[in-house]
Amino acid sequence: MNNEFSFGKTVQLEFDKAVEAVTDALEDQGFGVLTEIDVQATLRKKLDKETRPYRILGACNPELAHRALSAEPQIGVLLPCNVVVREGEDGQVHVEFMDPQAVLNLVDNPAVHDVAAEVRDRLTQVFEAI
Repeated sequence: MNNEFSFGKTVQLEFDKAVEAVTDALEDQGFGVLTEIDVQATLRKKLDKETRPYRILGACNPELAHRALSAEPQIGVLLPCNVVVREGEDGQVHVEFMDPQAVLNLVDNPAVHDVAAEVRDRLTQVFEAI
């Protein structure tokens, strides 16, 4: 479930419980969910298409975001860190995290790389907690 831009796993939780567990684990690591996009509801409303449950959580740790923005003001186009909770075709629930190092290492700034490493570490702790 890992690739060059994300890491994740399948969880043994119902979809809504997985969203709740991820949100709680993010909070434990100092992240808040700034945005919550219900892709399933959006596609139903805009395209009249039925899809499996799919939620994108825009997670932000204010302290780490401030450090990144102070080092590189344009970094905001790469924020927040997205976490996806989705139900696969097999009915299993998958949680996938944007890899901040893959994204933030696009910026040639050592201070941003340090923040990316810390964000990755905290998201890994969220990953392990769910």
